[in-house]
Amino acid sequence: MTVLPAHREDIELRTEDGLTLVGELALPESGEPTATLITLHPLPTHGGFMDSHILRKAAWRLPALANVAVLRFNTRGTSSPRGTSDGEFGEGVTEAADVRAAVDFAVSRGLPHRWLVGWSFGTELTLMHGAELDVEGAILLSPPLHRATEDDMRAWAATGKPVRALVPEHDDFLKPDEARERFVPLTGLDLVPVDGAKHLWVGEAYVRIVLNEIVATVAPGVGPLPTEVP
Repeated sequence: MTVLPAHREDIELRTEDGLTLVGELALPESGEPTATLITLHPLPTHGGFMDSHILRKAAWRLPALANVAVLRFNTRGTSSPRGTSDGEFGEGVTEAADVRAAVDFAVSRGLPHRWLVGWSFGTELTLMHGAELDVEGAILLSPPLHRATEDDMRAWAATGKPVRALVPEHDDFLKPDEARERFVPLTGLDLVPVDGAKHLWVGEAYVRIVLNEIVATVAPGVGPLPTEVP
């Protein structure tokens, strides 16, 4: 639960349909970040928000340990201690504008080497709306493939951008063997099965696995992350 040093800034994102979304940008204390994570949280109607634990711990640790910037925000109609974003839940459809607003913000701030990092519902937003945005690739945590279609996957494949999926062995919605079959249209996908893990990545051991895999993807050569800090 340690919060490591970083420059943390409360931010607001403006969507093309006139909404204000609340969020936070965590940057390394000095110098330019090596890479940027634009995070998309789990399903807000089932407790997902910008403080969902993997995303919160990424923001608490990675600016200091990996020189990586982390942008978190609440999608429309979602609340957290940071505040409540305007609008209402759009079943992943109207949230397209939220994803664009987050990427546009990162571009406007000159944040380098931008990657979308979606968790559960956030993977649906990534697959449905992220392929043509100004990002280098995507990381999917516990993708359920409830909303994203084969056409969405083909759109990502056509871009040639890398996509990496971390699929828990005991996921509630999509286990590794089924994921390999369902993700066939996304040619070039790097699918990483994670032994023993479940959909919510509960436990420090699994948090470390996820964060190390993220860093290995967006900032090769930086990890593995230390387990203790001076």
